[in-house]
Amino acid sequence: MPGRSTNPEDYQHVPRPVAAMPKDFPSGHTIRPHRHARAQLVYAVTGVMRVTTEKGAWIVPPQRAVWMPAGMQHEIRMSGRVAMRTLYIEPAVAPASLDDCTVLEVAPLLRALILRAVEEPVDYDERGSAGLVMALILEELRRVTRVPLRIPLPADARLAALCRALLDDPAATATLDGWAERVGASARTLARLFQRETGMGFTQWRQQVRLAEAVSRLARGEPVALVSEHLGYASASAFTAMFRRALGATPRHYLARGIDARA
Repeated sequence: MPGRSTNPEDYQHVPRPVAAMPKDFPSGHTIRPHRHARAQLVYAVTGVMRVTTEKGAWIVPPQRAVWMPAGMQHEIRMSGRVAMRTLYIEPAVAPASLDDCTVLEVAPLLRALILRAVEEPVDYDERGSAGLVMALILEELRRVTRVPLRIPLPADARLAALCRALLDDPAATATLDGWAERVGASARTLARLFQRETGMGFTQWRQQVRLAEAVSRLARGEPVALVSEHLGYASASAFTAMFRRALGATPRHYLARGIDARA
């Protein structure tokens, strides 16, 4: 794909409903808060992304994608080297059901279509095979499965400080009483704020953060036993049981779906 632009702005106003951009990033790279005129499907062939908006954070493991509605400000942080393939989609043709940021499963057909899309010219022939590829992408997006890897973020400044600290250190073991001393609010106030602003209790919210961190670490090849120990679980079996309840599969089988998609 020599000569293809890696500047997202070059894809916002092309006279095509779907525009595809390939771009690779080193581990630790952060794309600062920004927004686009078009909706985005951001797909990681390899590597893990953490996408953050003012409403929440989403962990995007390999072979999954994140949907970003048009105009929504977001930040993306890379964990491991990330091979990103982004589709910029005109809001008028975007699936109506995808009205918020969400992580999506990428089935083998959709993966193949995304990889084909980035090989087509930006000004592809809409009446030729490329036009059919883009139309099929839009059809596949209407039937994708969502992945429950959202971490809601609060608006309250005291709670937001706590939440961002836990996002940066999911293994932190401080209790709500301990956090209350740090942010200048009572534990009762924080508990009430957690429920009101995130729809979760503190323990449930922290488990969601740890689940997302686990997915990220497992995707980078860390053993289940090491991940469970790092995140404070009593045993690998306890961690695996939590993982299965949340994502419907054991860590090995969940990640194998991504490996199979690469085959």
